[in-house]
Amino acid sequence: MDKHKMAMLLFIASEAIFFIMLVIAFVFFRSRGLDGGFGPIEDLHPFKTGVYSLFLFTSSFSVWRAGRSLPDSRRRGGWWLLATIALGTVFLAGQGLEYRDLLLHKVTMGRSLFATTFFTLTGFHGLHVFIGLVLLGVIWALAMFGNEDEPRLTATESVSLYWHFVDIVWVVIFGVVYVWAFL
Repeated sequence: MDKHKMAMLLFIASEAIFFIMLVIAFVFFRSRGLDGGFGPIEDLHPFKTGVYSLFLFTSSFSVWRAGRSLPDSRRRGGWWLLATIALGTVFLAGQGLEYRDLLLHKVTMGRSLFATTFFTLTGFHGLHVFIGLVLLGVIWALAMFGNEDEPRLTATESVSLYWHFVDIVWVVIFGVVYVWAFL
């Protein structure tokens, strides 16, 4: 296996452990009723978040298409990369709107342990989406304006692995925070 892909997989493994710990903390505080008046039924909007989540989930397909298209056509691969960036940006904007709504309802990190774990879990994921968007932007710029052999296949595959990881993590977060809480 290529050393760059191996490094990305090791990085993803370390991040997966961190996300697992955050999910466990969230579930623990949720199950203990330590929500401090901030609970999913009162303050979260699973349908609206579900719509924004569809944009992120769709971006897994577009980043896969970008990886498949880039070796044959930098232009076509570039369009798929731009589609992925746009889909990820819509998701991130949706998360920002959700945070704004929560803050308008006086839900902050300091309100309760539950709120702290909610903002930490979703905020850390949002940071990963942002980093992924920057990486995708670099790959796009290399595809459009770089040398003939750029972006390298391993770089594209590594960023794609990272993006799929970000999507998978959101599947878990959405399931635990938004779906499980309403069952």
